[in-house]
Amino acid sequence: MLLRFINPNTTQSMTDKVLASARGAAANGLRVDAVTSRRGPAAIQGEADGLAALPGLLDEVERGLADGVDAICIACFDDTGIVEARRAAGATPVLGIGQAAFLACLARGQKFSVVTTLAVSIPVIEANLKRSGLAGGCLRVRASGVPVLALETSGSGAREQVADEISRALAEDRSEAIVLGCAGMADLADDFSARFGVPVVDGVVAATRLAPAIA
Repeated sequence: MLLRFINPNTTQSMTDKVLASARGAAANGLRVDAVTSRRGPAAIQGEADGLAALPGLLDEVERGLADGVDAICIACFDDTGIVEARRAAGATPVLGIGQAAFLACLARGQKFSVVTTLAVSIPVIEANLKRSGLAGGCLRVRASGVPVLALETSGSGAREQVADEISRALAEDRSEAIVLGCAGMADLADDFSARFGVPVVDGVVAATRLAPAIA
């Protein structure tokens, strides 16, 4: 089975990070690859960026179908263009890393808080939760104040800003799990799980584990 992650922004380093996390989580027999959109914004922060990313995303869905992929995952926590991508993909399953992360928490019976990047993403994530019927499992969607591309820059302090917001979520929301609300945080989950002593869920890993069952 071949699972393809599509990064709907144009930042290759984020695609590389997604692919490394996915391949680390892939079970025997699952092949994983990843592609970067060839047109669109460098980062997706809010609804306007999501709309700008849609044409490039749909181009990559079409290429994936031509390549014979068995499932597609949109590697943006906003689940950018998931409705349109599913319509274009027909019988080929399309997942989003946001949706997969929510389901991973709910399957374990854990109430969760989402820690995302900028506040502009909060309404998009909240709308996705409501549309998918999963809002009841989410205690709060929180912004760390970290721009998406800061996660790609060493020495930016982004990692500790995210950690500070996780600390606040655990103290204020009494979260049983934390969901990392950006594909650019895919490399933080294991370290933060150990550091905070609660499950810290990365949607890339969650989607990699869920996709074979759906496909």
